Amino acid sequence: MDFGLSEEQELLQETLRSFIARDCPPTRLREIFDADAGHDPAHWNALVEMGVAGLVIPEAYGGAGLELLDLALVAEVLGEGAFPSPFFGHSLASLAIVLGGSDAQKESWLPRLASGDVLGTIAFGEGDESWDPSAWQMRRVDEKLTGMKGYVPHANVADLIVVGLAGGELALVERSAEGVKLEAIDAVDRTRPLYKLSLDAVVAEVLAVAAASRVRDAGLVLLAADAFGSASKLVEMSVEYAKTRQQFGQVIGQFQAVKHQLADMTTAIEPARGLFWHAAYAFDHLPDEAERGAALAKAHLTDVFMQTARDAVEAHGGIGFTWESDVQIWFKRAMFDRAFLGTPPGHRERAATLAGW
Repeated sequence: MDFGLSEEQELLQETLRSFIARDCPPTRLREIFDADAGHDPAHWNALVEMGVAGLVIPEAYGGAGLELLDLALVAEVLGEGAFPSPFFGHSLASLAIVLGGSDAQKESWLPRLASGDVLGTIAFGEGDESWDPSAWQMRRVDEKLTGMKGYVPHANVADLIVVGLAGGELALVERSAEGVKLEAIDAVDRTRPLYKLSLDAVVAEVLAVAAASRVRDAGLVLLAADAFGSASKLVEMSVEYAKTRQQFGQVIGQFQAVKHQLADMTTAIEPARGLFWHAAYAFDHLPDEAERGAALAKAHLTDVFMQTARDAVEAHGGIGFTWESDVQIWFKRAMFDRAFLGTPPGHRERAATLAGW
């Protein structure tokens, strides 16, 4: 049995890596990060041209018809580059319609999401910890929604927002609809800006199938993949810094304590690759394992990413604590990945419950 990636999957990742290295090097990334822009429209258009926007949308609607694992492999590379884009919210909005939309809803939205003519995002969180569909309180009354959703990624540039409702239902809201109000949140990760969404008797269309839990699980897998790619990048940055930074007349990479720290960082992250691979595969092929696999992957990988970010700051010494160091960009990304869609302790508790413990 082959446990590796296919040639097509490896080519997809290498194409993305080359694009990011060419079009969004650290200097350009810093410009976007410091400007608090959240993304560069030209970069998003390039991803659309590469087919990323429609990766899991069926071919019948203009997409590539691939699986969650392929989407997770994209998330891994975007994490490596701390790439600022609306990929995460758009992918989950598209998947929500793929999984829960009626034939008419799919026909109306999927071709435009795949082509990039429409940009989507999700609005799930309510309050501080209400990420789970069972905790959602918003309901549709007379085909309209009234209430608030917090932490909506890239809501300012989205055309379509998939809103989570009580009972695990999902509803489609157009950002341009009357009664929609956005308020920027001062979030730490400037590559993925967040907004508070307020709805006042906004016309909404409920998806045909209640697919919120499935979409949530897909989101957990994508965050785990992003965390893996990001943590791997921090290890690479720390190793390169240790090769050049000198103290007491020699590079710090020759010090035994630094060698041990870098080795510990590497051995913590690399074995975790299989967690998000398995969770992504289970999503499409092993339904009995999918929910628990997604919870465990998100919990472990985002925790590892957070610890790797702390270690990377230490490995860079005094400069690692400053705005001038690029490490801070990935450190803030770690904070986003750990918190969004629920923190590791909550997902470990849910995984234990699913296992019957």
